[in-house]
Amino acid sequence: MSPRTDRKASRNRALASSAPIFAALGDSTRLRMIATLSAGGALSIAQLTAGTAITRQAVTKHLHVLAEAGLVHDLRHGRERLWEFEPTRLDEARRALEAIAADWDRALQRLRRFVEP
Repeated sequence: MSPRTDRKASRNRALASSAPIFAALGDSTRLRMIATLSAGGALSIAQLTAGTAITRQAVTKHLHVLAEAGLVHDLRHGRERLWEFEPTRLDEARRALEAIAADWDRALQRLRRFVEP
């Protein structure tokens, strides 16, 4: 296999692995929840719903989607269930986007070499 084919296969695996992350973050409510959790540590559902019009049930559903994508996990603190941001999966998605950006940069360089004297 050529280096280009290896790079493409690796990128495709990274994108396939990252697809659930992008799907989960495609909802503005879930994106706001990730922003909130990444700024303040573990929070309860009551804390996540405070000051919003979102019901606890809706927040719970959104948290489960985020958990399935590996972006949050829950912790038991006594009788309370706290939710915490998991940055590792977001880093994976960032690396997938960087791979796409690198491919674009290489394509633009090829185009520039073709067009410019």
